Amino acid sequence: MRKFSRVIILLIVLSCLILSLALSGCTKRPNEKQLQVLEEQRKAALAAEDQLAKCNQQKADVGRELAEKQQKLEKAKSEKEMIENKLGGM
Repeated sequence: MRKFSRVIILLIVLSCLILSLALSGCTKRPNEKQLQVLEEQRKAALAAEDQLAKCNQQKADVGRELAEKQQKLEKAKSEKEMIENKLGGM
């Protein structure tokens, strides 16, 4: 009899615990505040992606400009060397 009453009490306690978890658990849908925060984060992510694209474009432009400047420098060095050779041969 004692064992039976313990089992009953244990089942009642477990049932109450499960019921309380089920009633106070998370909802399936986010509330308005969570949706607003999500939207703000989405906008911030899009703005960061746009900024990244602009920075990558600027980096490409600077790299292209650097390559042009290096090419001009090499051309100027070769002209200088050619002139020095002509002057040295006189």
